[in-house]
Amino acid sequence: MVRFGYTMMTEQAGPRELVEHVAAAERAGFDFSVTSDHYFPWLASQGHAPYAWSVLGAAAQATTTIPLMTYVTCPTIRYHPAVVAQKAATMQLLSDGRFRLGLGSGENLNEHVVGPGWPAAHVRLAMLEEGVGIIRDLLDGGSVNHHGQYFDVENAKLWDLPDEPPPIGIAVSGKRSCELAGRYADLAIAVDPERELLESFDRAGGVGKPRVGQLAVCHDTDREAAVRRAHDQFRWSVGGWQVNAELPGPSAFDQASRYVRPEDIAKSIPCGDDPDDFVDAVRPFVEAGFTEIALIQVGGSHQHSFIDWSETTLLPALRGMAA
Repeated sequence: MVRFGYTMMTEQAGPRELVEHVAAAERAGFDFSVTSDHYFPWLASQGHAPYAWSVLGAAAQATTTIPLMTYVTCPTIRYHPAVVAQKAATMQLLSDGRFRLGLGSGENLNEHVVGPGWPAAHVRLAMLEEGVGIIRDLLDGGSVNHHGQYFDVENAKLWDLPDEPPPIGIAVSGKRSCELAGRYADLAIAVDPERELLESFDRAGGVGKPRVGQLAVCHDTDREAAVRRAHDQFRWSVGGWQVNAELPGPSAFDQASRYVRPEDIAKSIPCGDDPDDFVDAVRPFVEAGFTEIALIQVGGSHQHSFIDWSETTLLPALRGMAA
């Protein structure tokens, strides 16, 4: 059975609002939630970037049943993997076993702030692989000493461990990341409904494991207003991840997307309040084999109307399609 989730997008709302939104999503019947982990918004018009892990801790106390997940955290530059392991263990305890740790190789947008420079893609994946190994060793308990190519860990131990460690997801976008996820992850994460990615994940050891997708939508009773808002805040998304991983800040994304037209965005993001348009946008993920699909409602001040509409209209339509 396909599950449908809600995205706490830290780039478009403040911390208190994000917690209110996920609590409302739980009441509305969303099956799970995910949270972005950014230091910058993609575009200045989004306007926010609170610390995701504080938001998650508050969300764990404001909710009781909805699963929580990072989508995704980069455990290599801005955060050392030993620190990520401690965060994840604490979140699993605070949420009473509802947390999943989504990991990825990151974007220059967020990682450049600590100053060591932005490595090439193959180096980032090698760093991710080493970092995941450290995280798993620490979540398994005991003291960890590690002196690798990219990271050093000196006599580290997690003193507050959950009975069951949080499942680890790895973001996939190409052959190398699929191989990494198949070997080390409990689930795959992707933002493109590409069956080939999941097949590569399966070949590398991912058969039977969950695979979580995500897509942006823009609900509004005024479709033209929805298109304008999607263009204003989400035109960066048409660049693709090979581009989006490299640009250093909101101004760069603004320049890179300056020729994207509202009608271009309307082709990739369902806008308005016709549930059939939203179902049609989600269907490729279902057909590709995704078991979970998280929705991003574009516009921080438009979350509650989207959540209410989802409860009465969208979620029943999506579940009917998936069934």
